[in-house]
Amino acid sequence: MPLCRPTRRAFLTGAAAAPALALSTQALPAAEFGPVGPANPSHVRFALGQMTLTLLSDGFFSRPLSTIAVNADPAARDDFLQQHFLPTDSGYSHTNHIVIDSGSARVLVDVGSGDRFLPTTGRLMANLTAAGIDPGSITHVIITHAHPDHIWGIRDGFDEAILPDIPYFIGEAEHTFWLQDDLVTKVSPELQQFVLGAQNSLSVDGADWTLLSADQEVAAGIRVIATPGHTPGHMSVALESEGQQLIVLGDALTSPYLDFAHPDWVNSADMDAAQTVATRRRLLDMAATDRIAVLGYHFPFPGLGNVQRSGDSYRFIPALWRFD
Repeated sequence: MPLCRPTRRAFLTGAAAAPALALSTQALPAAEFGPVGPANPSHVRFALGQMTLTLLSDGFFSRPLSTIAVNADPAARDDFLQQHFLPTDSGYSHTNHIVIDSGSARVLVDVGSGDRFLPTTGRLMANLTAAGIDPGSITHVIITHAHPDHIWGIRDGFDEAILPDIPYFIGEAEHTFWLQDDLVTKVSPELQQFVLGAQNSLSVDGADWTLLSADQEVAAGIRVIATPGHTPGHMSVALESEGQQLIVLGDALTSPYLDFAHPDWVNSADMDAAQTVATRRRLLDMAATDRIAVLGYHFPFPGLGNVQRSGDSYRFIPALWRFD
C-alpha cells in the first residue's frame, strides 16, 4: 500500500497523523457489490482499516442547467459539459449515503429525501434492507446539512423519526440557522419550502439532537469537520482507521468534473459563494496533498475516489475496485 506524509492541515487538526489509503492506486480487497436496479444501485461494501463501510443509493434527480455554474460564462460552461460528455440541457445528481461500522457503532450519514421530495429519490431505507442492514441497528445519525435530499427522510408517515431513540448529530451553526425565528419570511420564495422542511425535520419527535462544533468526534475514528458555504453550518465527516482516511464530503463538492476543474464556479444552491469556493479549495488541496480518499454525495454512484492536482485545478480519480 502506498504511503504518504501525515497531514497537519486545519481540517483535521487533532486527528491521528497517519498514512492514507490511496484508493485509486490500491484496489480494495473483497469489495461487495449489491444488485443494481433501474436507477437504483443497492450498495457497495468494503473495508477501511478496521471499519466496514457500505455505500448506498437514495436515488437520483435532475436539476435545471440554469442552476449550475451560475457565476461562469454560459458558453464556457456549456463547452466544458460538452467536452466532458455531460448533458447540456440539465444536471444529473446521484445521492450516495454511507453506513460506517466501526465495531462499537453503526453510523449513517444523512437520511435522504424520504417520500417528500422527488419521485426518483427516497430509496435509502429499501437499499439498507437490500444491503442486509437492519435500519433498527443504526446507532448514530450524522446530518451534514439540512437540505431536502439530506434530511427530509428523517420523518415517517406519522411525522415521527424513522430511526427513533438514537442520537442525531448536526453542526450547531447549521441547526441555529434553520431554526431562527421568522426565517421563512427572510428568504426568497423558492427557498421557503426548504426552510419549512428543514424546521419540520429538525423538530421531529423521536430524534435526540446533539449539536456539534468543528473537530468533534461522534464515535471512535469518526469526526466532523467544518465545511461551510453550501449552507452556513455544513459539516463533512472524516474517517480514520489504521492509517487509512476518507472524507465524506456531503455537498461541499457536488460535481467530480466541474468542481474539480473549475473550483471557483458555484451553483445556485451554494448559499455563500465565496465561502463555498474557499472551503472547496481547502478540501481539494488537502485531499490531493495528503492522498486522502473522498466520497461525493452527488457524484456518480458510488462516488468514491481520490483527488489529483492538475496545474491550478484538480481531477477526480474514481476508486479502482478488485473483484475476488
